[in-house]
Amino acid sequence: MVRRLLTALLLLALLLPIAFLGGTPYVILVAFFASTAAWEYGLMLRSRTFEPSPIIMVGGVLLILAARAFRPQAASLVLTASVLAAMTWHLVRYEQGREHAAADLAMSIAGIVYLGWIGAYLVDLRLLPNGVWWLLLVLTTVWVADSTAYFVGVRYGRHKMSPRLSPKKSWEGYVAGIFVGTVFSGLLAGLFTRFGGPNLSAVQGMPLGFALSTLTTLGDLGESLFKRYAGVKDSGDFLPGHGGAFDRIDSLIWAGALGYYWIRLLLL
Repeated sequence: MVRRLLTALLLLALLLPIAFLGGTPYVILVAFFASTAAWEYGLMLRSRTFEPSPIIMVGGVLLILAARAFRPQAASLVLTASVLAAMTWHLVRYEQGREHAAADLAMSIAGIVYLGWIGAYLVDLRLLPNGVWWLLLVLTTVWVADSTAYFVGVRYGRHKMSPRLSPKKSWEGYVAGIFVGTVFSGLLAGLFTRFGGPNLSAVQGMPLGFALSTLTTLGDLGESLFKRYAGVKDSGDFLPGHGGAFDRIDSLIWAGALGYYWIRLLLL
C-alpha cells in the first residue's frame, strides 16, 4: 500500500507540471504511456495464441498521436496507413506459415485503434480552449472516483461487481466512487471558475463527474479482460505497486474520449 501511494504521488508530481506546460512535453508524456501500453498489450496476447505485431502497434500509436497533436488533417491518413501496414505484415506472416494470422491482424488493429486513436483524445482534451483546466477536471475526477472505489471496496465491499474480470471490485466501492466523483467534480468546477478557469458552475460540473465516475470503470474492466485472457496480474512491472503503463491509463483512455465529447458538445 505504501509503495502504491508513493508511486501515485510521484506520477502526480510528474504529470501536473507537464499538464500545465502542455505542448510537445505533454504529447511526449501521453505518447510514452500509450506506446508502452501498446507494447504490453502485444506481449500479453503473445503469451497465449495471438501474435499481434508490437512494433507496428507502437509505431501506429506514436504516429497517430503525433498527427492528432500537430497535423490533425493528416490523422485519418495515418490511421489508414497504420491499419494497411498491419494487414501487409500479417499477410506475410500467413505466407510464412502462421495459420492464425487473420486473428493476429484483428488484435493488431484493435491495439492501434484503441490505444492510438482513442488514446489520442487525451491530447485533444488538452488542446481545447482552457484545455489545462478541462484536463485537470477530468483526470482528477477519475482519480478521486477510482481511489474512493478502491478504499471503500477494500473496507466495506461485500458484493462483487465483476467476479470474473475483477474480483476485488465491489458494488459498494463503485457506488461510493460515483457519489464522491460527482460531488468532487462539481466542487472542483466551481473552484476552477474562481481561479481563472472556464466559467462553469457546480451544477454543470456534477453531470460530467457522474458520467466519468460511472463509465470509466469500463476501461479498467476492459484491460482486465486482456489480463485474464493472458493469465497475468498486471500488464507490466515498471511502476512499483501499480503494474504497467496499460494498468495506469486503462480508465484514462475512456476519460479522455468521454471528457472531450462531453465538454465540446455540452459545455463549450
